[in-house]
Amino acid sequence: MDNTVKKIGLSGSCYWCTEAIFLSLRGVTKVEQGWLSSFADDDWFSEGIIVTFMPDVISLKNIISIHLHTHSCTKAHSMRDKYRSAVYAMEPYQNTEIKHNLALLQDEFELPLITRAYAFNQFRASKQSMQNYYYSDPQRPFCENIITPKLKKLFASHAHLMNKDKLPTTLSA
Repeated sequence: MDNTVKKIGLSGSCYWCTEAIFLSLRGVTKVEQGWLSSFADDDWFSEGIIVTFMPDVISLKNIISIHLHTHSCTKAHSMRDKYRSAVYAMEPYQNTEIKHNLALLQDEFELPLITRAYAFNQFRASKQSMQNYYYSDPQRPFCENIITPKLKKLFASHAHLMNKDKLPTTLSA
């Protein structure tokens, strides 16, 4: 068994939601939330996360698929500067793999994906009080009204990839 861990950056919606989604998956060992940037014309920061994962438990394709299915990956909207729909390659070889998986996963959507592959440049962590937002208090109104419905939808479609021991009993029951 390969014990190697990999990292990937994701942005597309609020980092509280994205963090909760990926902390809920088997094979994800760490999620850091904050702001990510790329290079050159794409060097601006958008809300996102860095996911540390075990590829022998969860594949990069599954991570990208979950990311696409849990945010508006086909919709351009006025908040796209803050919530860029992206997958950030932490290693140069990942860029090709990300683009390949985005092309494969396009078939799962009626509209064209706006999600792009970017080379990772910088990360700025959010405040400590924002970290682990959902799992530190899932009864917060934002958690109950926004994050929990996303997790329920994810559980309905990807239960085999979710860490049922970590999920609140209301989700995995």
